Amino acid sequence: MNAESDRRQDPAASGDGPPAGDADGPGLGSRAPHFIKRSRALHLSWQVGVFVVGLAVVVAGIIMLPLPGPGWLVIFAGMAIWATEFVWAQLVLRWTKRKVTEAAQRALDPRVRRRNIILTVTGLVIAGALLGIYLWKFGMVMPWKVHG
Repeated sequence: MNAESDRRQDPAASGDGPPAGDADGPGLGSRAPHFIKRSRALHLSWQVGVFVVGLAVVVAGIIMLPLPGPGWLVIFAGMAIWATEFVWAQLVLRWTKRKVTEAAQRALDPRVRRRNIILTVTGLVIAGALLGIYLWKFGMVMPWKVHG
């Protein structure tokens, strides 16, 4: 046998098999069914399909960012689709999950919550004062119809 066929038969040597799991979760690597991973051409086709479907979902999420819709949620769903097959997407999702968890823990800190409430109330008071000044000066006229 040649080196290529040895690598194809040994998942650890080819990098196709997922390494052992760790504290962050399951191991990295392809989650394709075993019968797909056995054939190089079928596995490559599978990866192209997963990439195209994930790309379509991510692009839909990007389009939803300025439009009504759950843009970020759809983008992360596309990343999760990619993470079923690509290590880089798995690492990005792990990093994102870790950062979101850290942010949630910081947000639950009573001092941070108090600061956020004070900033929100201050912002609302300023916005209300600006709205009141506008209404006092111009009334219920839209800005594009204001005549000096």
